[in-house]
Amino acid sequence: MNNNLYVTKRNGEKEPIDLEKIHKVITWAAKGLNNVSVSQVEIKAQIQFYDGINTSEIHETLIKSAADLISTEAPDYQYLAARLAIFHLRKKAYGEFEPPALHEHVARMVDMGKYDEHLLTDYTTEEFAEMDSYIDHWRDMNFSYAAVKQLEGKYLVQNRVTGDIYESAQFLYILVAACLFANYPKDTRMSYIRRFYDATSTFKLSLPTPIMSGVRTPTRQFSSCVLIETGDSLDSINATASAIVKYVSQRAGIGVNAGRIRALGSPIRGGEAFHTGCIPFYKYFQTAVKSCSQGGVRGGAATLFYPLWHMEVESLLVLKNNRGVEENRVRHLDYGVQFNKLMYQRMMKDGYITLFSPSDVPGLYDAFFADQEKFEELYVKYENDDSIRKKQIKAMELFSLFMQERASTGRIYLQNVDHCNTHSPFDPKVAPVRQSNLCLEIALPTKPLEHVNDEEGEIALCTLSAFNLGAIKSLDEFEELSDLAVRALDSLLDYQDYPVPAAYNATMGRRTLGVGVINFAYYLAKNGVKYSDFSANSLVHKTFEAMQYHLLKASNNLAKEKGACPKFNETTYSQGILPIDSYKKDLDSVCNEPLQMDWESLRADIKAHGLRNSTLSALMPSETSSQISNATNGIEPPRGHISIKSSKDGVLKQVVPDYENLKEQYELLWDIPSNDGYLQLVGIMQKFIDQTISANTNYDPSKYEGGKVPMKLLLKDLLTTYKLGVKTLYYHNTRDGAADSSSIEAKAQQQKPQAQEVVVEEDDDCAGGACKI
Repeated sequence: MNNNLYVTKRNGEKEPIDLEKIHKVITWAAKGLNNVSVSQVEIKAQIQFYDGINTSEIHETLIKSAADLISTEAPDYQYLAARLAIFHLRKKAYGEFEPPALHEHVARMVDMGKYDEHLLTDYTTEEFAEMDSYIDHWRDMNFSYAAVKQLEGKYLVQNRVTGDIYESAQFLYILVAACLFANYPKDTRMSYIRRFYDATSTFKLSLPTPIMSGVRTPTRQFSSCVLIETGDSLDSINATASAIVKYVSQRAGIGVNAGRIRALGSPIRGGEAFHTGCIPFYKYFQTAVKSCSQGGVRGGAATLFYPLWHMEVESLLVLKNNRGVEENRVRHLDYGVQFNKLMYQRMMKDGYITLFSPSDVPGLYDAFFADQEKFEELYVKYENDDSIRKKQIKAMELFSLFMQERASTGRIYLQNVDHCNTHSPFDPKVAPVRQSNLCLEIALPTKPLEHVNDEEGEIALCTLSAFNLGAIKSLDEFEELSDLAVRALDSLLDYQDYPVPAAYNATMGRRTLGVGVINFAYYLAKNGVKYSDFSANSLVHKTFEAMQYHLLKASNNLAKEKGACPKFNETTYSQGILPIDSYKKDLDSVCNEPLQMDWESLRADIKAHGLRNSTLSALMPSETSSQISNATNGIEPPRGHISIKSSKDGVLKQVVPDYENLKEQYELLWDIPSNDGYLQLVGIMQKFIDQTISANTNYDPSKYEGGKVPMKLLLKDLLTTYKLGVKTLYYHNTRDGAADSSSIEAKAQQQKPQAQEVVVEEDDDCAGGACKI
């Protein structure tokens, strides 16, 4: 090496290049890891030294070199690359590897306007010193490379214009805890901060994107999911668009219920004009959704809902279709189509579905959600009323069109509105559930806004978190973790701001939470059971029973301290009805596992003291935040033992947890022969989950004659879903590249050796929304 070559340090100083320094850093990062080679990283880096080269450039080259070596044969390179990245990140944030003292760091960040100033007024210097003693900065070394890149790209406080990073992960975790428990009594809050910090920083509890990126900053809106319902008037439609803009700008994923909008050709003002129909207003909502970039964290996204029996349904089902022209397509929204028992019955009997404009059939739209018997009575009555405009279409034809569009786009979703209301924590007579959200796991009451500042309308918010099933050794751990999750999320409801009055009033009245799970595939693998062969049914029943029981118990205990939520009387819980009472009993034919928990004592406590929160559980996709915990996402099977996720932060490789010991136990997505076992598991989960579940269906056309999935099979899975009481269906994944990220997967398979189990997935964080936690 030419001794005349110098490096430029981060502070601008120059010094001679020292190869031994580089070697020492890689050796430090490799300590304790298996099957990694320091020399391999150095050789692969092939650094082209030149006079004045920046140390940061050298470091980034080494990180990339280590990351490129990640494989199923040597998965620990994901930790070596992560440690090098952490080293680099801390140097950028602090100018050195060792983080500063917590109080010093917070004071500097408040002064810069990056942290909320309440941290300095709510806590003493002594309390900051105590919090500092809780922090274990070495926990940074437990992140995988993909996790560090997600932290750097989305979660750590930074200047998104210059790329300057201001903190490392352990400060994130401790300060989230400090913010959420700031209003707790001084004699208990430090204990909660320590326990919550430990649970999140050791990955037992997973936090969603809005909380990780936002709590501790001056921006205070952290609900992951926002449900907005529009009425049929221009004032209501304008108020809905305004609310969409406000919430998209603050990181939320949106669900829009537009089912009330009247059909094309309907009379306006007593026949003075013809209505332009749904599509122009859907375009208006699309523009609102895409108007903001959500603080640079992600682009806006939304799912829009309408009933299968809407007069315009044939046009609405094809809105995402690549054929057609811009005038009759609205491609940048996703869609949720709403079904109920009567629709399925018409299909099974090869009958007709009659289409109406909601404006022409008084009471029908509301009954669709609130009262199934009343809906059928009105529906048949209006079918037989010759004075009402209508159109009939063969039910099989309409269902087939729905399934065709769902298969070709992957993103036409399904909501069974009767299950959402009959197996619901809300009394449908007073608080019907009329929509879900972007990721199809939230099911909450909404009311249309009549105008922008309407306080009588109801915008539903849901605040999320998740248990990492892979990090839980015993179901008894749900007790402590549920207490922490419920208390933290409930505090957040009071801590955050509400840009729209209808959202504030609804949230304060209902206090809805949604705690889900991550790492389910790893949980099955380490317990030696599979998705496909029904061997997991008993384990899943016990697990989700314990989870829901302890969440309810935690909320009941909180109600004893702080009072039940004001609208507890609008829940079925207030009537003593629990999820174990209202689930679809057809499920017993596939899983008749006896209950393990003391539900009767809990029922008595809930009737006596209420619940602090109207809802407690929802199973979200968690595509991005599961990476932080090095976990498999949500309840989904992995597509490969190693995933290569393409995101705006680059290509990130991640190996499934404990690959060396469990590689034979993992069941990969495209090895699963049918959706039957998976749908049974979703049905078992839904028995206990009080909101709903981001559940996907998956098809490999190469398994079928002519390379085409039979419509008969698609409809069978639809009916199975309904029969098992499943409330919603999310993605339709097709292996042949026709939907979601499989086209990228196909390219990856062409570029990679076939022996390596590789899949490329997009960073599809809830289609750009925030509810993937």
